[in-house]
Amino acid sequence: MRIVIAEDDALLREGLTLLLTARGFDLVAAVPTPEEFLAAVAEHRPDIAVVDVRMPPTFTDEGIRAAVQARRLHPPLAVLVLSAYVEQSFAADLLADGVGGIGYLLKERVGRLQEFLDALHRVVAGGTAIDPEVVAQLFTHQRAIDVMRPLSPREREVLALMAEGLGNTAIAERLFVTDKAVHKHIRNIFLKFDLHPTDQTDRRVAAVLRYLDSRTPSRP
Repeated sequence: MRIVIAEDDALLREGLTLLLTARGFDLVAAVPTPEEFLAAVAEHRPDIAVVDVRMPPTFTDEGIRAAVQARRLHPPLAVLVLSAYVEQSFAADLLADGVGGIGYLLKERVGRLQEFLDALHRVVAGGTAIDPEVVAQLFTHQRAIDVMRPLSPREREVLALMAEGLGNTAIAERLFVTDKAVHKHIRNIFLKFDLHPTDQTDRRVAAVLRYLDSRTPSRP
Protein backbone atom coordinates (compact mmCIF):
# COMPACT_ATOMS: atom_id res chain seq x y z
CA MET A 1 0.00 0.00 0.00
CA ARG A 2 1.54 3.31 -1.15
CA ILE A 3 0.68 6.26 1.11
CA VAL A 4 1.05 10.05 1.00
CA ILE A 5 0.64 12.02 4.24
CA ALA A 6 -0.43 15.69 4.32
CA GLU A 7 -0.08 17.04 7.87
CA ASP A 8 1.30 20.44 8.93
CA ASP A 9 2.04 19.39 12.52
CA ALA A 10 5.64 18.16 12.32
CA LEU A 11 5.34 15.96 15.41
CA LEU A 12 2.21 14.17 14.20
CA ARG A 13 3.60 13.90 10.67
CA GLU A 14 6.76 12.24 11.98
CA GLY A 15 4.74 10.00 14.27
CA LEU A 16 2.56 8.82 11.40
CA THR A 17 5.64 8.25 9.28
CA LEU A 18 7.28 6.06 11.92
CA LEU A 19 4.06 4.18 12.66
CA LEU A 20 3.27 3.34 9.05
CA THR A 21 6.79 2.45 7.96
CA ALA A 22 7.20 0.23 11.02
CA ARG A 23 4.09 -1.63 9.89
CA GLY A 24 5.51 -2.22 6.44
CA PHE A 25 3.57 0.40 4.48
CA ASP A 26 5.25 2.16 1.56
CA LEU A 27 5.24 5.83 2.62
CA VAL A 28 6.14 7.71 -0.56
CA ALA A 29 5.77 11.29 0.77
CA ALA A 30 4.96 13.21 3.96
CA VAL A 31 4.34 16.93 3.37
CA PRO A 32 3.10 19.94 5.37
CA THR A 33 1.10 21.96 2.80
CA PRO A 34 -1.83 21.39 0.41
CA GLU A 35 0.29 22.41 -2.58
CA GLU A 36 3.00 19.89 -1.76
CA PHE A 37 0.33 17.26 -1.17
CA LEU A 38 -1.21 17.74 -4.63
CA ALA A 39 2.25 17.63 -6.20
CA ALA A 40 3.12 14.43 -4.30
CA VAL A 41 -0.10 12.73 -5.39
CA ALA A 42 0.54 13.67 -9.02
CA GLU A 43 4.11 12.38 -8.84
CA HIS A 44 3.69 9.18 -6.84
CA ARG A 45 0.07 8.15 -7.58
CA PRO A 46 -0.43 6.58 -4.12
CA ASP A 47 -3.15 4.12 -3.18
CA ILE A 48 -4.30 6.33 -0.31
CA ALA A 49 -3.71 9.81 1.09
CA VAL A 50 -3.90 10.59 4.81
CA VAL A 51 -4.85 14.27 5.04
CA ASP A 52 -5.34 16.78 7.84
CA VAL A 53 -8.46 18.98 7.49
CA ARG A 54 -6.93 22.24 8.73
CA MET A 55 -3.75 23.21 6.92
CA PRO A 56 -1.87 26.41 5.96
CA PRO A 57 -2.35 29.18 5.20
CA THR A 58 -5.68 29.82 7.00
CA PHE A 59 -6.00 26.52 8.88
CA THR A 60 -9.69 26.18 8.02
CA ASP A 61 -10.53 23.76 5.22
CA GLU A 62 -7.45 23.72 2.97
CA GLY A 63 -6.79 20.05 3.60
CA ILE A 64 -10.29 18.89 2.77
CA ARG A 65 -10.39 21.01 -0.38
CA ALA A 66 -7.07 19.56 -1.49
CA ALA A 67 -8.38 16.04 -0.81
CA VAL A 68 -11.50 16.66 -2.93
CA GLN A 69 -9.34 18.10 -5.72
CA ALA A 70 -6.93 15.18 -5.59
CA ARG A 71 -9.79 12.68 -5.90
CA ARG A 72 -11.17 14.60 -8.86
CA LEU A 73 -7.80 14.68 -10.64
CA HIS A 74 -6.83 11.11 -9.72
CA PRO A 75 -10.10 9.12 -9.41
CA PRO A 76 -8.64 5.87 -7.99
CA LEU A 77 -7.23 7.77 -5.00
CA ALA A 78 -8.57 6.74 -1.59
CA VAL A 79 -8.53 9.43 1.13
CA LEU A 80 -8.48 9.12 4.91
CA VAL A 81 -9.05 12.51 6.53
CA LEU A 82 -7.85 13.23 10.06
CA SER A 83 -9.30 16.04 12.14
CA ALA A 84 -8.89 17.21 15.72
CA TYR A 85 -12.58 18.19 15.77
CA VAL A 86 -15.84 17.10 14.17
CA GLU A 87 -16.08 19.22 11.03
CA GLN A 88 -19.66 18.25 10.19
CA SER A 89 -20.04 19.83 6.76
CA PHE A 90 -16.80 18.36 5.39
CA ALA A 91 -17.77 14.71 5.72
CA ALA A 92 -20.55 15.21 3.16
CA ASP A 93 -18.16 17.10 0.85
CA LEU A 94 -15.90 14.08 0.65
CA LEU A 95 -18.74 11.71 -0.18
CA ALA A 96 -20.32 14.02 -2.75
CA ASP A 97 -19.05 12.02 -5.74
CA GLY A 98 -21.08 9.01 -4.63
CA VAL A 99 -18.19 6.53 -4.58
CA GLY A 100 -16.27 4.89 -1.74
CA GLY A 101 -12.66 4.97 -0.73
CA ILE A 102 -13.26 7.63 1.92
CA GLY A 103 -12.48 7.80 5.63
CA TYR A 104 -13.01 10.52 8.25
CA LEU A 105 -11.39 9.93 11.63
CA LEU A 106 -10.66 12.06 14.64
CA LYS A 107 -6.92 12.28 15.31
CA GLU A 108 -7.32 10.52 18.64
CA ARG A 109 -8.10 7.33 16.68
CA VAL A 110 -4.49 7.20 15.47
CA GLY A 111 -3.53 6.21 18.99
CA ARG A 112 -5.89 3.24 18.75
CA LEU A 113 -3.59 1.50 16.34
CA GLN A 114 -5.75 -1.40 15.22
CA GLU A 115 -8.75 0.86 14.56
CA PHE A 116 -6.57 3.19 12.50
CA LEU A 117 -5.02 0.36 10.48
CA ASP A 118 -8.42 -1.25 9.93
CA ALA A 119 -9.71 2.07 8.60
CA LEU A 120 -6.76 2.36 6.21
CA HIS A 121 -7.39 -1.09 4.74
CA ARG A 122 -11.14 -0.54 4.53
CA VAL A 123 -10.79 2.76 2.68
CA VAL A 124 -8.18 1.42 0.24
CA ALA A 125 -10.57 -1.45 -0.52
CA GLY A 126 -13.17 1.10 -1.62
CA GLY A 127 -15.21 1.27 1.57
CA THR A 128 -15.92 4.05 4.03
CA ALA A 129 -14.66 4.61 7.57
CA ILE A 130 -16.50 7.36 9.44
CA ASP A 131 -15.52 8.02 13.05
CA PRO A 132 -18.25 6.97 15.51
CA GLU A 133 -17.97 10.37 17.21
CA VAL A 134 -18.68 12.10 13.90
CA VAL A 135 -21.71 9.88 13.42
CA ALA A 136 -22.89 10.54 16.98
CA GLN A 137 -22.66 14.33 16.60
CA LEU A 138 -24.35 14.32 13.23
CA PHE A 139 -27.20 12.34 14.78
CA THR A 140 -28.16 15.36 16.94
CA HIS A 141 -28.96 17.66 14.05
CA GLN A 142 -32.65 18.49 13.79
CA ARG A 143 -32.81 18.20 10.00
CA ALA A 144 -32.31 14.46 10.34
CA ILE A 145 -35.87 13.96 11.55
CA ASP A 146 -37.65 14.19 8.19
CA VAL A 147 -35.08 12.18 6.26
CA MET A 148 -34.87 9.42 8.84
CA ARG A 149 -38.60 9.22 9.58
CA PRO A 150 -39.32 6.44 7.03
CA LEU A 151 -36.73 4.17 8.65
CA SER A 152 -37.45 1.87 11.56
CA PRO A 153 -35.32 2.21 14.71
CA ARG A 154 -33.35 -0.91 13.71
CA GLU A 155 -32.81 0.41 10.18
CA ARG A 156 -31.45 3.64 11.66
CA GLU A 157 -29.02 1.63 13.77
CA VAL A 158 -27.89 -0.31 10.72
CA LEU A 159 -27.43 2.88 8.69
CA ALA A 160 -25.40 4.49 11.49
CA LEU A 161 -23.06 1.48 11.52
CA MET A 162 -22.85 1.58 7.73
CA ALA A 163 -21.72 5.21 8.08
CA GLU A 164 -18.90 4.02 10.35
CA GLY A 165 -17.80 1.78 7.49
CA LEU A 166 -18.80 -1.58 8.96
CA GLY A 167 -19.65 -4.45 6.63
CA ASN A 168 -22.73 -6.64 6.97
CA THR A 169 -21.07 -9.29 9.13
CA ALA A 170 -19.61 -6.70 11.52
CA ILE A 171 -23.01 -4.98 11.76
CA ALA A 172 -24.66 -8.32 12.53
CA GLU A 173 -22.15 -8.99 15.30
CA ARG A 174 -22.59 -5.50 16.77
CA LEU A 175 -26.40 -5.78 16.82
CA PHE A 176 -26.52 -9.49 17.72
CA VAL A 177 -28.58 -10.38 14.66
CA THR A 178 -27.99 -12.59 11.62
CA ASP A 179 -26.32 -11.55 8.37
CA LYS A 180 -29.63 -12.27 6.66
CA ALA A 181 -31.41 -9.80 8.93
CA VAL A 182 -28.82 -7.10 8.20
CA HIS A 183 -29.16 -7.71 4.46
CA LYS A 184 -32.94 -7.29 4.79
CA HIS A 185 -32.58 -4.03 6.75
CA ILE A 186 -30.15 -2.61 4.17
CA ARG A 187 -32.46 -3.60 1.33
CA ASN A 188 -35.31 -1.77 3.11
CA ILE A 189 -33.13 1.31 3.58
CA PHE A 190 -32.38 1.37 -0.16
CA LEU A 191 -36.08 1.04 -0.96
CA LYS A 192 -37.16 3.77 1.47
CA PHE A 193 -34.43 6.09 0.18
CA ASP A 194 -35.48 5.26 -3.40
CA LEU A 195 -31.98 4.06 -4.26
CA HIS A 196 -31.87 1.71 -7.23
CA PRO A 197 -28.92 -0.22 -8.70
CA THR A 198 -26.95 1.79 -11.26
CA ASP A 199 -23.57 1.50 -12.88
CA GLN A 200 -22.55 4.98 -11.67
CA THR A 201 -23.40 5.07 -7.96
CA ASP A 202 -22.73 2.73 -5.05
CA ARG A 203 -26.06 2.53 -3.19
CA ARG A 204 -24.36 1.88 0.13
CA VAL A 205 -22.28 5.05 -0.22
CA ALA A 206 -25.30 7.00 -1.48
CA ALA A 207 -27.29 5.98 1.61
CA VAL A 208 -24.46 7.05 3.91
CA LEU A 209 -24.15 10.35 2.02
CA ARG A 210 -27.85 11.06 2.47
CA TYR A 211 -27.54 10.17 6.14
CA LEU A 212 -24.59 12.54 6.65
CA ASP A 213 -25.99 15.33 4.48
CA SER A 214 -29.25 15.39 6.45
CA ARG A 215 -27.20 16.16 9.57
CA THR A 216 -24.96 18.81 8.08
CA PRO A 217 -25.67 22.43 9.09
CA SER A 218 -26.31 24.78 6.20
CA ARG A 219 -23.30 26.91 5.35
CA PRO A 220 -23.61 30.69 5.56
